[in-house]
Amino acid sequence: MSRLNPVSDNAASPEAANLFGAIKSKVGMVPNLYRVMANEPAVLAAALNFNDTLGEGSFDQKTREAVALAVAGANTCDYCASAHSAISKNLKVDQTEITARLNGRSSDPKLNAILKFAVAVVDKRGLVSNADIADARNGGLSEGEIVETVAVTVANILTNYINHVAETAIDFPVVRTQQQAA
Repeated sequence: MSRLNPVSDNAASPEAANLFGAIKSKVGMVPNLYRVMANEPAVLAAALNFNDTLGEGSFDQKTREAVALAVAGANTCDYCASAHSAISKNLKVDQTEITARLNGRSSDPKLNAILKFAVAVVDKRGLVSNADIADARNGGLSEGEIVETVAVTVANILTNYINHVAETAIDFPVVRTQQQAA
């Protein structure tokens, strides 16, 4: 049971109801994370807008989802691991690769460099070393891609932390991050 109440359709403020309508039109439902965030519609709007804007960056959806999985794994966020595993499956990513991404790895060398850097950002709270930057560059990341990795990582830290605080009820096929160790 969630420690913070998810906002139902009937209890939603006009602002939250508008956002719920937009979410339903995109994904067919309103995930519990968004219902929790709707306790303050400005937070929900900010999160949605941040992610929509990041969708205009150079990373495609599969890359952004891979970062989301790596961040969920690094932060042991089962809600996000579950949600982003389901989304990745819909994007035709195989289970072996999903599990690797939850562990901050990928079979694709450049994506592996992105995920390694994202996990370093999480683990070091942004205080990455010169070696981390050099590894990212050696992995083929441009300075723009390094910045984009940080931004996508931070967007996912927000949702991870809201889920930790709220203990959001998982409304996707459950994936436990502690069971993903390879």
